[in-house]
Amino acid sequence: MNNPISERIDAFCRQRRVQASSLIVTLFGDAVLPRGGRVWLGSLIRLLEPVQLSERLVRTSVFRLVKDGWLSAETVGRRANYALTPWGRRRFEEASSQIYATRAPVWDRRWRMMLVVGELSSRQREQLRRTLFWKGFGLIGPNCFIHPGVQLGEVIDALSAEGLQNLLPQLVPMMAADVQSTLAASDADLVARAWDLSALGQSYAEFVSLYAPIFAYTRDTSVADEQAFLLRMLLIHDYRRLLLRDPELPDALLPKDWSGRQARLLCKELYKRLEVASERHLDHILRLADGAPLVRDSALAGRFPEQDILTTAVP
Repeated sequence: MNNPISERIDAFCRQRRVQASSLIVTLFGDAVLPRGGRVWLGSLIRLLEPVQLSERLVRTSVFRLVKDGWLSAETVGRRANYALTPWGRRRFEEASSQIYATRAPVWDRRWRMMLVVGELSSRQREQLRRTLFWKGFGLIGPNCFIHPGVQLGEVIDALSAEGLQNLLPQLVPMMAADVQSTLAASDADLVARAWDLSALGQSYAEFVSLYAPIFAYTRDTSVADEQAFLLRMLLIHDYRRLLLRDPELPDALLPKDWSGRQARLLCKELYKRLEVASERHLDHILRLADGAPLVRDSALAGRFPEQDILTTAVP
């Protein structure tokens, strides 16, 4: 029987272009953040060597992440620890609420709106659009962004953190109750106008097709510690990249056959199945620059908190 875990790892290694920086961010958020958030560069090099990321590429990618504000460096003799910056930590912690959630949020039947008042330059409008899209907002007109669940206070904080404080006087945050009327646009109409979910749904379906055979394989086959870690890293990396495009709509606003539900359950169940073996590998490899091991905190235990039985993710 073919080993679909090895096939997945080999397929990743055969990619012509690997986004090493993005993979390192995934690794920091998933494995390093629950261990204090700091790690020796040599440990990263050892962890990523099996997926054919060379020492030079890892070093170059880490230096780029420092330059881009994701990581900070701490010199210890001739070695260096790297840690997520407060900004990088905040970005991943925001993503974590989606990555490690068991189900989509429940809707309170109120729409959050961000109205633009006055003129913005094309550069300002693009900066605003990019930041609000990161927070999951959709656009239903040239000056109206909407979302069914985001916390508006957090959005204002995010805009400030992105250096867009000067735009705040031209933004009006509002809450609108959902009104059921034959004359008003339905919730489905608003969703269809604000978000194009078709491409995202197809991507989720492809994720399920990729990882469902692996999940089936692990039912009756034990996974070596290193393979469990590598698969866990790729699983979360692939899933995180999908969530970057996901507006995190409540279940009530999603199609009945939404493939994201299957992807969420599959990710959760496979992650839990890999967790013990992958943690052993991380405990063995992860060190600080002075040789001290990284100690897990309570953050790991809070991931995927509910133990639902997977019934729909595997064909």
